[in-house]
Amino acid sequence: MHIDFNGKIINKKEIRAGFIGCGSHSFRNLYSCFQFTPVNLVAVCDLDYQKAEAFATKFGTAAAYSNHHKMLAEEELDAVFICTGYDSKGRPLYPGLTVDCLQADCHVWIEKPPAASCNDIELMQNAANAAKKNVVVGMKKMFFPANEKAKELMSNENFGTPQLVTLQYPQYIPSTEEFNDYIQNNKSNLVVTFLDHLCHPASLLIFLLGMPDVLHYERSCSGAGIATFRYISGTVASIIFTHGSSQNGGMERTMIISDKGQHITVENNTRVTLHQIPPLGYGNVPNFYIGKPEQVSAVWEPEFSLGQLYNKGLFLLGYYNEINDFAESILQNRRPSKGTLKQAWQVTHIFEAFAAGPGKQISLT
Repeated sequence: MHIDFNGKIINKKEIRAGFIGCGSHSFRNLYSCFQFTPVNLVAVCDLDYQKAEAFATKFGTAAAYSNHHKMLAEEELDAVFICTGYDSKGRPLYPGLTVDCLQADCHVWIEKPPAASCNDIELMQNAANAAKKNVVVGMKKMFFPANEKAKELMSNENFGTPQLVTLQYPQYIPSTEEFNDYIQNNKSNLVVTFLDHLCHPASLLIFLLGMPDVLHYERSCSGAGIATFRYISGTVASIIFTHGSSQNGGMERTMIISDKGQHITVENNTRVTLHQIPPLGYGNVPNFYIGKPEQVSAVWEPEFSLGQLYNKGLFLLGYYNEINDFAESILQNRRPSKGTLKQAWQVTHIFEAFAAGPGKQISLT
């Protein structure tokens, strides 16, 4: 039994799920998605049992636990969602928890960042392959409707081949000394924050273009900087780390330039524009207002006057899409379409590559 978008009860199967983690992020953005997705939340777990009980009551779940092993042993679960923090050294807790859930015969959804090293990603990959279960990482930029639209537009043969992609993201790049400190198993909050947030532009880059071959970056004394990525195809991409910029007016911007006189912009993660060249000459056209509709720019942007699904943050920010795709992959007995452990490995590999320091050609292959 499932409630659809129209509030009607329909005969649709749901997965039985448990949830590890009762924190602020999951409260705002993840538990709230279950009302829209084919997920029957049957148990929650948190080290703080009082919080687990409160979440169970709030979200209509019968069982609360403070030990995930006990939850896995006592509940009949198809899948487990995990949203937790870091250990005392700033390493994500997901690898160990994920392996525990896979060994309990459960599919697993985890929030980003999935791990601090590719070795930890490989541990999860091996466990997932052995259990024949899906693992999805919540790399939401891959699931943003605006980014999905940009990907659709750039994949059209009329758009041509992408030549240059630029991503703007307000993030501090740690210094080489800070990276080295983290590698020595010391907690560095600045590196942990970089690990956490690099997932966003790096996963978007992989979603749009795939894994790059070479990284080179430069860093200012304040931690702002530019990373340039080169592909075998000849395409060039960059992530502009605008640390220190104002967060007012939109923190992110994506631009995709083709070889056919077109480009796509995504501004503030909501406004998508396909820019095309109308049939204008130079110096000999007295009227700018020419060109057929299919020859000029087109804009997609949600309105915010009506209480629609498309203008809710859970949908605009990809949370619904990533959780729904995970649940549907289980129900349809298929692999997830995005947010895979392979893509998580690629994002983590890029993170590790930054430790080599600025001013170098860093191979990613």
